[in-house]
Amino acid sequence: MSRYLSIINFRTFITLFISILVPFTAYKFNVVYNIDLTLISIAIIFPLVFTIRGAFRRREKALQFLSSFRSSLKTLSNLFKMSLVEQKEIDKEGKTIISDLENELFDYLRSENPDSKNLDEKIQAIYDFASFNAEHIRKSARPRVVRFINDVSESIDNLIGVHNHRTPISLKAYCLIFIYIFPLIYTPSIINKIGLDNPAWLSYFIVILSEFILVSLYNIQDHLEYPFDDNGLDDIKLDLFTQARGN
Repeated sequence: MSRYLSIINFRTFITLFISILVPFTAYKFNVVYNIDLTLISIAIIFPLVFTIRGAFRRREKALQFLSSFRSSLKTLSNLFKMSLVEQKEIDKEGKTIISDLENELFDYLRSENPDSKNLDEKIQAIYDFASFNAEHIRKSARPRVVRFINDVSESIDNLIGVHNHRTPISLKAYCLIFIYIFPLIYTPSIINKIGLDNPAWLSYFIVILSEFILVSLYNIQDHLEYPFDDNGLDDIKLDLFTQARGN
C-alpha cells in the first residue's frame, strides 16, 4: 500500500495548499474571468508528457543494459570455469572478482553518488586477472574472454550514463513552476464556467483534482527518472539481474 502512496510527497501538499488558497482568494475578491485554457495545456501537458516519455525510454534502456551486463558476465564466468586449465584456485579468484564487480555495480546504481571510481577499479581488476592468467586460459578461449570483458565494460558504462544523466533539469523545473502557478490562471476561469450562484465546493473540487493529477504525473516522472532505488511502483528489480537469481 505504501508504494501506491509514493506519488504523494511534499510537492503534493504544496499544490494542495495553493489549490485551496487561490479559490478562497478568488471568491473573496470576486476575481472571475473567461480565458482559453489551450495555452495552459500546451505550457504544462506537452512538456510533462515529453519528460515522462523520456524517463520511460531511459528505464527501458536501463533494462536492456542490465540484461546485456548479466548475460555477458554469466558467459564470462562460465568461460573462466571451462577454459582455465586445471587451476581451481585461479578459477575461485576469478569468481570472486566477478562477484565483487556485480555487487559494486548494484550498490552504485542504488546510491545517488555519481562517483564511479570504485566501479572502474573493479572493471580493471577483471582485465588484469585475464591478462595475468592468460597462460592458464586455453588459447582458443582467449579472444572470447576479451570480447565478453569488453561487453561487460560497455554495459556498465551505459548504465553509468543512465544513472547520472537524466531528463533535462531545466525542463523539469519549467514543468514544476507552471504546475504551481496553474491554479492562479485556472481558478477564475473555472469559477466563471460554474457560476457564482452554484456551490463553491465545485470549484474547489475541480481545482484540487486538476492540481493533484498534474503533480502526481510529475511525481511519477520523478520516480521513473531514478528506476534503481526500489521506491516507485515501476522501479527495476536489480535482484533479477544477478547471476544467482533463482538459486
